[in-house]
Amino acid sequence: MAEQNSLIAHLIELRSRLLKAVASVFVVFLCLVYFSQDLYHWLATPLLEALPDNAQMIATDVASSFFAPFKLTIVLSFFIAIPVVLYQVWGFIAPGLYKNEKRLVAPLLLSSTLLFYAGMAFAYYVVFPLMFAFFTSVVPEGVVNNTDITSYLDFVLKLFFAFGLSFEIPVAIVLMCWTGMTTPTALRAKRPYVIVGVFVVGMLLTPPDIISQTLLAVPMWILFEFGVIVGGVYTKVQNDEEEIGQ
Repeated sequence: MAEQNSLIAHLIELRSRLLKAVASVFVVFLCLVYFSQDLYHWLATPLLEALPDNAQMIATDVASSFFAPFKLTIVLSFFIAIPVVLYQVWGFIAPGLYKNEKRLVAPLLLSSTLLFYAGMAFAYYVVFPLMFAFFTSVVPEGVVNNTDITSYLDFVLKLFFAFGLSFEIPVAIVLMCWTGMTTPTALRAKRPYVIVGVFVVGMLLTPPDIISQTLLAVPMWILFEFGVIVGGVYTKVQNDEEEIGQ
């Protein structure tokens, strides 16, 4: 009976945490929905600046001029509310963690959020201008580059997710080292394979041009090296704590 009551209590808390997370996204959405058109214009700026004078973005569907900014606002609301969502996740799992686990998980949640934002910012401010300038420069003669607003939104959202997730490499490495799945020494020995792997991933996640592929692969390699360093520090601290405990 006690175990059943405990399970029910956990389920009630989980529901409460989920409702708070969803409510945070909804509140942000209400604050942004009025500016949905402006937000889409901001998102489209890298492409608009690269387009020639005789080209512009178009809406090929009757309702896309409404739904594209609306969809962007929903996704952006979730991105902005990520800290609150992760805080609710932390509040649910923290009571079941040991003290040393809390010291690791809390910084990882914060750093994963910041790294995801950094990946998106890198894509918008560095990758998009170079990539769209390349695309518009290779348009065949006699062809006008009029990009559909829905296609553009889907395209850049995929890149946002790709760069945001790729910037989580240090967090993934620290978790693997912490759980004993691998060690920093073993990861250093696999460096040549990692370098080839990040370029393969860059080829799969980005458009078929060398610029965007390289701009994703090189940061992933740098983040791998950074993750190995941080993973080594965490492993050393963990070993020291185990020796003190003995």
